[in-house]
Amino acid sequence: MKRLLELLRNKYFLAIVAFAVWMLFFDKNDMLSQYEYRAEVHKLQEEKDFYTKETASVKKDLKELDSNLVTAEKFAREKYFMKKDNEDVFVIVKDDAKK
Repeated sequence: MKRLLELLRNKYFLAIVAFAVWMLFFDKNDMLSQYEYRAEVHKLQEEKDFYTKETASVKKDLKELDSNLVTAEKFAREKYFMKKDNEDVFVIVKDDAKK
């Protein structure tokens, strides 16, 4: 117990403890802020990966559309439900939720 009291009276120990508490909890870049920054960086990295994949997919579709008229017609029919004058288009939607 005496050793603990001596340690608590030591001005260098108190300065180090005060500095550590200040840096961990009260500073602009405290532990909670660092955690939030890391979570935001992770979220933004996932978004970047998603948009990179989407960009590659769109570029691939654009290349196919520019190269072949049959592909353009197929794309218009599948994505935008376009049809010729003498055709009927039926859209079938599968319900994944089982009741």
